[in-house]
This record gives sequence, structure tokens and C-alpha cells, in this order.
Amino acid sequence: MYAYLNGKFTFKSPAQIYIDVNGVGYEVNISLNTYAAIQNLTEGKLFTHLQVKEDGHVIFGFFDKQEKDIFLLLISVSGVGASTARMMLSAIKPEEINLAIVQGNIKLLESVKGIGKKTAERLVLELRDKVGKYLPQSETSMMIVNSLEQDAVIALTALGISKAQAEQAIQKVIRIEPGSHNLEGLIKKALKAI
Repeated sequence: MYAYLNGKFTFKSPAQIYIDVNGVGYEVNISLNTYAAIQNLTEGKLFTHLQVKEDGHVIFGFFDKQEKDIFLLLISVSGVGASTARMMLSAIKPEEINLAIVQGNIKLLESVKGIGKKTAERLVLELRDKVGKYLPQSETSMMIVNSLEQDAVIALTALGISKAQAEQAIQKVIRIEPGSHNLEGLIKKALKAI
């Protein structure tokens, strides 16, 4: 409903801000990331998301569009509410959340209060393909390779091969044949290299 609010910041705290837009004061919930960006400003624009619930309407504000987009992706995952998503954006920078999801870094996601192992795994599973567009192209291609390598290691260890041996075999295949690999081909070549 509200794409953004542009006005004077009449009250600021690490969790909330009041924005005066032509005489109308809006109470907006923010992350620590947004607070750090606006703490020295007296006015500005915040991208917003209006959450409509039975017990009221809540506005969430973001310093930039990327943070808002990540917030919307996070709340699209079952088990992640607006408060948890704001907590994630307060604990971890948006670009770090993107990398953690693409890399499958469940430990980093779990480090946020309110995110358990199952929720972290669900975030990675459901958002891995969607967050790639928010990463610079060079990082995206690097992460895809790393993700592919991780998936291959997981598959090989599931076959009873030690993690160290699986990693060595995959690195050997990549050194011998650099370039694009698909998961199945990488696993088969790694098995031959063992």
C-alpha cells in the first residue's frame, strides 16, 4: 500500500522511528541496519511495507530497496514472521543474508534469535534461487560453484566416502577440468578420481 515515506525524522530509536510527512506522523519499525544508516539524518526516505493483522496495522521501514526486498522474501517463508525477519536484518546485513542463503550457511542463519535449524534449512531451500539476483554477478557465479561443490561433497559423504576424501576428489576434478559442471557429472568424475 505504501511504497515509501519521505519526511522529517521526529523520533529515532534503534527499533522504531517517527516520520512526519506533511504533518502526519507515521510510526515505523526499523532494523538496526536501517537505524545505522539514518541515525545522523534529520529527514529522508524509507521504503516501507505495511503489515495488516487482526489487531492492527504495522509499518516496517527500510533504508534501501534491497533491504525491503530481502525482508519480503524472508517473510514469504513459512515460520518466518515480520518480527523475525526484522531481527535477522538487525543481526546480519542484507548482503550477508543473501550469501548465507546461496552458500547454504545454516550456522550463520541459526545464530539469529528465533531461527532454529529447520527454519534455517527452509530459508536456504526456498530462497536459494531467488536471492541470487541480489548478488553481484561475479559473486553469484562463484557461489554457484561453491554451492555445487558443497552439494557434491554431501552426495559423496552420503555414499560413505569421508568428507576430506570427497573434498579432495572434487578439487582434483575441478583443477583438471575447470569450467561448468553439473552435479551428476561432478559426482561421477569425483568417484573415478578417488
